[in-house]
Amino acid sequence: MSRSMYSYVREAWKKPDETEVKKLLWHRMQKWRREGSIVRIEHPTRIDRARTLGYKAKQGIIVVRVQIRRGGRRKSRYIRGRRTARMGMARTTAGKSIQRMAEERSARRYPNMEVLNSYWVGEDGVRKFYEVILVDRTHPGIRSDKTLNWICDQKNRVFRGKTSAGMKGRGMRRKGTGTEKTRPSIRSHKNQGK
Repeated sequence: MSRSMYSYVREAWKKPDETEVKKLLWHRMQKWRREGSIVRIEHPTRIDRARTLGYKAKQGIIVVRVQIRRGGRRKSRYIRGRRTARMGMARTTAGKSIQRMAEERSARRYPNMEVLNSYWVGEDGVRKFYEVILVDRTHPGIRSDKTLNWICDQKNRVFRGKTSAGMKGRGMRRKGTGTEKTRPSIRSHKNQGK
């Protein structure tokens, strides 16, 4: 059986450092670095990933590329007398992933749109690049689409951790085929002892 074009694209992006994607990214990064932090793009860079996450080439759906800094929290050094281990500086990370931050920034830039999902497209030593799929909830083309009109009833889903990256950060990924989660919600866990 013949393979689809998407399967070849997916295979190339699985290990970008070992395929021709590495050379492509090297050239693209130079251009991306000079652009703004949130840039609307005509077509997804990774068409296979975008289609998997719900992208369709139709009115009411846009894709933006977001660049965001890498690493843990930027925390200033504690100036009072402490030894280094007790300063609370090392290994301090935020409660959210960088991908979630990128999604939230794009949602603030486009307040009339809802974040559907996002995916990684590249990184260098300083920043990471994500492409975020945004959907216009009020567009007639989206309202009449049977596979996408569920998003019309949702509002600010990215800020409530309802995207794929948000669900992962909240520990809501399923373990096996059962209904058990990796942990209950933080609020319910705190209230169990009372």
